[in-house]
Amino acid sequence: MAPRRNWLLQQMGITQWTLRRPTVLQGEIAVTLPAQTRLVIVAASLPAAHYPLIGDVLHSLSLRPEQVYPLTPEQTAMLPTSTHCHSWCLGVDVPHAWTGVQLNSPTLDELYANPSAKRALWQQISEHLPLLAASEAH
Repeated sequence: MAPRRNWLLQQMGITQWTLRRPTVLQGEIAVTLPAQTRLVIVAASLPAAHYPLIGDVLHSLSLRPEQVYPLTPEQTAMLPTSTHCHSWCLGVDVPHAWTGVQLNSPTLDELYANPSAKRALWQQISEHLPLLAASEAH
């Protein structure tokens, strides 16, 4: 039925539109990052900023807790595509449409239990540190 309807609408000269973010119409609203945000932490279960490992990562990036914004994977879909912010995905694989360095690691519990995963996170940080620090200057 849909192809016939599309054909009829086309014949009548009616332009059809496709929503880019249909969830906005389902009661969800767009997410806007505060101006001071330099790092978005994406996790299914959002961690508290007082975790020692998070504090260590923030310290290594010369960031303060107020410069970090936690989001769930669902909320990242509500970010405007023009967003420029670095991200740290904790135990989730979220492709994002915004620009910035994306760090990936297992969940915090897995990081605490797995030294090689922690080492891989630190390698990502040291690899991207020039880019991360350059955005801090802006």
